[in-house]
Amino acid sequence: MTEYKESILLIEDEPQMRRFIRLILQGHGYNVVEAETGGKGLSEAASRNPDVILLDLGLPDIDGLEVTRRLREWTNVPIIVISAREKELDKVTALDEGADDYLIKPFGSGELLARIRVAMRHRAMQRSGQKESVVSAGDLKIDFSKRQVFLSGQEVHLTPIEYKLLSLLAGNAGKVLTHSQMLKEVWGANYAQQTQYLRVYMTQLRHKLEADPARPRFLINEPGIGYRFKADL
Repeated sequence: MTEYKESILLIEDEPQMRRFIRLILQGHGYNVVEAETGGKGLSEAASRNPDVILLDLGLPDIDGLEVTRRLREWTNVPIIVISAREKELDKVTALDEGADDYLIKPFGSGELLARIRVAMRHRAMQRSGQKESVVSAGDLKIDFSKRQVFLSGQEVHLTPIEYKLLSLLAGNAGKVLTHSQMLKEVWGANYAQQTQYLRVYMTQLRHKLEADPARPRFLINEPGIGYRFKADL
């Protein structure tokens, strides 16, 4: 029986970058499929059903944002954008269009592999149809089944909004969520631009959960974009 290897579709037009990523991924046991254009990438995604897609935005035929939109019309496969575009608007747009993560070029092999592990974990949970009942990060534990939060073994009492925010982030541990995504989920679509709501409650959460709110360990700020929950993955 042939051992299954997780497959990664790499949509990237630069040969040197494709080679760099291919060597890293193959060295860690992944099966790599390459596409140098957006059109070919869409075809490969449809025919191969990869576990994760690495997507450059600056493709020669179709912009990567449009590729993301088209993919999200029919698949929920994790998409990690890899791009030299550093503007906050590009990152936010990609994430709001359905990308799961965003890496700025150049990046190291360790960071790439860590993001892929997070994506693979979410993919496995999607396929199993299950949700984790407990998420841990250091001395912080969130028990979703009991709707309880513990810090160093002591229960922390959160307001309903604080708990909704924390459970949203922890339920997507390792994944960056944009301000608008979080606002829509917690307050509703009419509040998608009310970032001040988010800042106030995230500040309150940090004061309750972080030893040093100015240097958070769990509730990580992605400047101008959103937040990420750093769990023990």
